[in-house]
Amino acid sequence: KNVKKKKVKVCGYPISIFFIVVNEFCERFSYYGMRAVLVLYFKFFLRWDDDLSTSIYHTFVALCYLTPILGAIVADSWLGKFKTIIYLSIVYAIGQVAMAVSAIHDITDTDRDGTPDNMIFHVVMSMVGLFLIALGTGGIKPCVAAFGGDQFGDHQEKQRRTFFSVFYLCINGGSLLSTIITPILRAQECGIYSQQKCYSLAFGVPAALMVVALVVFIAGSGMYYKAEPQGNIMLDVSKCIGFAIKNRYRHRSKQFPKRKHWMDWAEEKYDKLLIAQIKMVLKVLFLYIPLPVFWTLFDQKGSRWTLQATTMDGNFGLLVIQPDQMQTVNPILILTLVPIMDSVVYPLIKKCGLNFTKIEKCLLQLKILNMDSNPVTVNLPSYPPFTVPAAQVGDLFQKLCAKVALIFHNSSDESTPVHYFNLQVSEKYFTFEGEQILTEDLISKPEQGYNGIRFINGLATAVNVSSPAVDFGLIQPLNYTTYSLVQYGKTTFTLRSGSQSCEFSKEFGYGSSYAFFIPSTLVFGPTCQESITVIEEIKPNSVHMALQIPQYFFITAGEVMFSVTGLEFSYSQAPSNMKAVLQAGWLLTVAIGNFIVLIVAEAAKIPLKWAEYVLFASLLIAMCVLFSIMAYFYTYIDPTEIEAQFKTMTNEDDEKHKNGEIQMLKKGSVNQKDHFNKDKKQTRL
Repeated sequence: KNVKKKKVKVCGYPISIFFIVVNEFCERFSYYGMRAVLVLYFKFFLRWDDDLSTSIYHTFVALCYLTPILGAIVADSWLGKFKTIIYLSIVYAIGQVAMAVSAIHDITDTDRDGTPDNMIFHVVMSMVGLFLIALGTGGIKPCVAAFGGDQFGDHQEKQRRTFFSVFYLCINGGSLLSTIITPILRAQECGIYSQQKCYSLAFGVPAALMVVALVVFIAGSGMYYKAEPQGNIMLDVSKCIGFAIKNRYRHRSKQFPKRKHWMDWAEEKYDKLLIAQIKMVLKVLFLYIPLPVFWTLFDQKGSRWTLQATTMDGNFGLLVIQPDQMQTVNPILILTLVPIMDSVVYPLIKKCGLNFTKIEKCLLQLKILNMDSNPVTVNLPSYPPFTVPAAQVGDLFQKLCAKVALIFHNSSDESTPVHYFNLQVSEKYFTFEGEQILTEDLISKPEQGYNGIRFINGLATAVNVSSPAVDFGLIQPLNYTTYSLVQYGKTTFTLRSGSQSCEFSKEFGYGSSYAFFIPSTLVFGPTCQESITVIEEIKPNSVHMALQIPQYFFITAGEVMFSVTGLEFSYSQAPSNMKAVLQAGWLLTVAIGNFIVLIVAEAAKIPLKWAEYVLFASLLIAMCVLFSIMAYFYTYIDPTEIEAQFKTMTNEDDEKHKNGEIQMLKKGSVNQKDHFNKDKKQTRL
């Protein structure tokens, strides 16, 4: 029996809700913390490209919004909310642990070079983990808030409202803190044999929080009111709709009269009130058709926008922001904009009576490093000659899409033989001293904001170059090193040749590439830094992450106006027992929106990112136009009034049916009496 026992109260609130609130905070920290670093884990740990990383990310998010339907059915029809939360939280915690294990690179790093040697293991573990997380977080999503509401009596309406406000605050608080903390953990370096970005710690902390959430929830078990499963309205709705469709198909012939609404074909089996309620819900669900496009843009905060932030400058002066930390702007703005919208924007609207591009070209970049002690003149066919000074670099940027013949000669000696060589179209690096040395530059920005550094030794003797973070080793004369990665900030390099040494420093930004040329004229000493030629191959990120704040502001303002008012409208137009159906429909629009991103990322394969953004923006504009037309023709209804009318009609029908039975019974009784009397008379005769 669902009898509420007398519960211990604190400040008028059942003590059981404190366990639920703490559970929700920890669970949301776990989910959003893991999700914040997920797309970077795909790109930089599993080594997937941007499109595949985006596709898998949005597939995961879509599953998280599909599984609530399953969770609601299991809770209402079989296990009840309490057991559903317990069992699926265990599944959830196992999934988080699997994600943490999948991010330990040392497990398969047999050669100890910092890169996993068996990537299949990590991919399988992460996919299993994500599936379990989607099943867990989605399954408990419709249960926890409702379970908390069950803890209050009918006389505690005020306390129940306060609980839901605190509950929503815990969601945003957990989201905010986790998207600040887990990127910091990810940026640390850890490992047994080699130090790499610590994705295992970034996933391990959310896993620990999920275990804490489970333990806290179980600890309050003896204090909860646990309602028994009462059956799921979604199953009843699905069966009724299915019967109506099947019955309509059976009577598709013209000999059967048409009915006012296709749901009326369910009247042979289902109650008219249920049919009327389903009609009201379908009317609202029809308005949901364009809505997935909004979520298509909104949920790209964790994918495309985060990947975009990796190519930007995160130095805010006193703070250095990680790319995945930019997502914190969303919960901060939500906490700021909700009261502003409620107290300022909406009242103003009511008083008014209203209820940047990047061009990509075929570009050839030539860098000519003159390692000689004399200037060198470079001649190109159809172009004027130019001179490269001693120990310096000459840059030539030209729109050329064919092989190029470069002609060099020593400007100080016209009798020097002319050198020719051909160049395939790509970004290359050239050095010249008697012979041509052709080496490849980096052709894209180093990942994760690192800076690619290498040294070129123009000395006649070998030189050793090292720094606190990287040891470049011994560089032979007229030779160069491979690229090594250096983090943001100031780095000091030490040069040694025999007993001589000197130091020089360089301040690095994000995502740059440099070559440091040690000239033959270098003199070791305190002024050696002035002699070293700094060659900037790839410029550091010059676009600041702060420029993402406006796009976060607008998408969050859209979320507040779209999500809050949309749910409020939907609930006002739905029957009292159909709220869960509408909630499932709303979550389904989120899932469909993420599937749209998946389709565009994988199927469309748009090479230019700005073109993809324009496509999504255009889809949303089209959705706004379509939704405006649909909303214009929408007629508001009062579900309570309609339900009351049907209940009145049902009561009247029941009364008439009851009276008819009584009249028939009386009539039958009289006839029966006459019959027996007649029989008796005949017996006497």
